[in-house]
Amino acid sequence: ILEKRLDGARVLLTPSCTHALEMTALLLDVGPGDEVLMPSFTFVSTANAFVLRGAVPVFVDIDPRTGNLDPDDLERRITPASRAVVVVHYAGIACEMDRIGALAEAHGLTVIEDNAHGLFGTWRDRPLGAIGAMATLSFHETKNVTCGEGGALVLRDSALVERAEIIREKGTNRSQFVRGEVNRYAWMDVGSSYLLSDLLAAVLAAQLAECDAIQAARRRVWERYGAALAGWARSHGCELPVVPEGAGPAWHS
Repeated sequence: ILEKRLDGARVLLTPSCTHALEMTALLLDVGPGDEVLMPSFTFVSTANAFVLRGAVPVFVDIDPRTGNLDPDDLERRITPASRAVVVVHYAGIACEMDRIGALAEAHGLTVIEDNAHGLFGTWRDRPLGAIGAMATLSFHETKNVTCGEGGALVLRDSALVERAEIIREKGTNRSQFVRGEVNRYAWMDVGSSYLLSDLLAAVLAAQLAECDAIQAARRRVWERYGAALAGWARSHGCELPVVPEGAGPAWHS
């Protein structure tokens, strides 16, 4: 279901979104001296995944209207040491992926989507999580689709799939062995146990089977909050978050 909804990108289930982010850092081979750009407004896992490898997180200011990374400030903070940019689709609202993608291409940066909030959201009709080279998903209990705790690594770049499978299986090629591609498996690379349990995967499968109904219910809640808060915001001089043109919300709340 996930691979179909994410335009055929390869999806590897993980114990959490945090673990999936750690896998992106391993796949990038970042280390001391490398810089990874990310929004200043995010959960700690976005930064920790790269700090654990010795890389330096470079915090980019956000657009106060959306809570998302500001492409103008991103451009100012790119240096020769920059290796990647991690975008966070905050509250399920898409970042400005056209501008961010153009900047990344111009400077040779890998785009990673921290899509913990954005599953089933879109940017100009493209599914969030299937725009960057890699993305991560969260199935924590606070997310729209949940298995209590879980995550996924999404790979749009097929060249990364084989190594990702090895990293996920404790650094072995056991996935190839299970598929009958090799007659035994061996230690091939660095890795850890980044596998979601079968029990939690079963819970997730049941949730995904109802994902359209879940999303419809979340949308109703989102719209009720928006309607209820509109008058209060006007009378108190506050601004509610903006959904930019081209962004299809994931209805995360």
